[in-house]
Amino acid sequence: MKAIVFGATGGSGRAAVSWLLSAGHEVSAFVRKPPPAADDVAWDRVRLAFGDVMDPDQVRAAVAGHDAVVVALGISENPFLVRMRGPAHTPMTVRSAGTRNVVNAMRAEGIERLVVQTTYGLGDTRERLRFVDKALFDLVLKPQIDDTEQQEAVVTQSDLAWTLIRPVHLVDAPETALPHASCAGDIANFSVSRQSVGRYLAHAAATSDLSQRTVALSGAAP
Repeated sequence: MKAIVFGATGGSGRAAVSWLLSAGHEVSAFVRKPPPAADDVAWDRVRLAFGDVMDPDQVRAAVAGHDAVVVALGISENPFLVRMRGPAHTPMTVRSAGTRNVVNAMRAEGIERLVVQTTYGLGDTRERLRFVDKALFDLVLKPQIDDTEQQEAVVTQSDLAWTLIRPVHLVDAPETALPHASCAGDIANFSVSRQSVGRYLAHAAATSDLSQRTVALSGAAP
């Protein structure tokens, strides 16, 4: 399989690239600038496609020739600073507008398999959030959550073989077991490692079993 990852230099995106490589797939990464040389990803085995996800032509040129697309777009800056003064380097609408460009490019190139990372707490999982999480969504993350909701709408209203992955709180920790995955919105806890999310993104890209499904992802059950 030939797969391309958007958001490939973020935590989950880097992990997805690594897991795709370890599974023997041909991997491309859409990036704005070269990844750090000291990174733990085998970038020498990855085809780098440089561009801006907000540019439809650059996105289409990048997705051409691939079998599957993984989207792990987001804003990596401090969320409190983003809420106060907006993002410094990434458009607030990067998730929705960027994913719309990806969807349009896939349609134009005849590519069907799309896997998109969003977040737990959207749609029918909203009422399952803890009070503190709802407060964080409303007071700090609201612009980003609004954009992610629009992103999900772009995906689910497409005619692609899409899968939405909704992880709970992301943490930097080694993967110790397969994550808990549920199409019913159930979770085992409220944290999951970026490594686990990347592994599941890679898994979802390589299977048709999750087509047009939404998966809640949390850390492995004790």
